[in-house]
Amino acid sequence: MSALTRFLGDSPLRVILKLLVVSFLVGLVMNAFGWSPIDVLYGIRKFFIDLWNLGFHAIDRFLGYILLGAAIVVPAFILLRIASYRK
Repeated sequence: MSALTRFLGDSPLRVILKLLVVSFLVGLVMNAFGWSPIDVLYGIRKFFIDLWNLGFHAIDRFLGYILLGAAIVVPAFILLRIASYRK
């Protein structure tokens, strides 16, 4: 077995035929959906940007909840500490 055959996992001719068949099927599906290769790249890029933004949006919401709760909890804590300090 040659190094090329070991690398490809099969004979070069069979690998080329398999790649042609799979390429044809993928091209057929992409054409049916009206996709182009650049659309796929933009879609992947948009996915990661949305994922990034979603992560920061979740952090922003989390911090917003903390600040909202702190607007009530911190003054109440201070009032309770002042009230217990007098005793």
